[in-house]
Amino acid sequence: MSAEPRRLLEEMTWPEVAEALAAGRRTVVVALGATEQHGPHLPLLVDAARGDRLALEVARRLGDALVAPTVRVGCSEHHMAFPGTLSLARETLEAICSDYCRSLSRHGFERICFVPSHGGNFAPLRDMLPELQRVAGARCRVQGYTDLVGFLGVWQRAVAEAAGLGGRVGGHADIAESSEMLLIRPDLVRGERAEAGYPGPFDPELFDRIFREGFRSVTPNGVLGDARGMSRDIGERCLALAADAVVEALRAPPA
Repeated sequence: MSAEPRRLLEEMTWPEVAEALAAGRRTVVVALGATEQHGPHLPLLVDAARGDRLALEVARRLGDALVAPTVRVGCSEHHMAFPGTLSLARETLEAICSDYCRSLSRHGFERICFVPSHGGNFAPLRDMLPELQRVAGARCRVQGYTDLVGFLGVWQRAVAEAAGLGGRVGGHADIAESSEMLLIRPDLVRGERAEAGYPGPFDPELFDRIFREGFRSVTPNGVLGDARGMSRDIGERCLALAADAVVEALRAPPA
């Protein structure tokens, strides 16, 4: 069985990148993560670590894609009531993504796929895509996965299939996200501190309240849903179905 080709751009030498481009590997995946609170049981790097892994899984499914370094801080103003959270202004995130596009397109990449692993990055990414396409130029296609509600639906289905606990998916530091971290970085999961948070559905009304009043106005412990019952098996199912959903959306013809 042949070894998997290198995919992580930051681990490659410049001649290896040049060889990959010459061989036609001209698609690159960029995860948009965050450094923010994730309840009393998960570290601040959850969305960055999940972004690393999700981008890799998406690249594998796309076939010949490489993976650019994850943007590790995102738009997290709604989490700033919790100590340690870092947040970028929308304009800052757009500037970073623009510079990624400018750099990658200059090297000859012909497709750049942005994949958020943090809920607060979905809407900013959707809004900036036309500008990112302009920056990248006509010979490079810029895509982004921007269906936050659909993503949460994937998590609910994955948890229901793996453990029958789909009702514990709330969208943040819940059983799905906690299970993914148990798979990716088990050394950083404080399982004994896992608890329930806000129990209601993640609907448009809750979404508006979170971004208007802040996360802590909804959930004092920083959890949406319930983290209890997490497992590696759930994490594997969540990650696989999420990567499948992202790739399906990226392969869909333009609307």
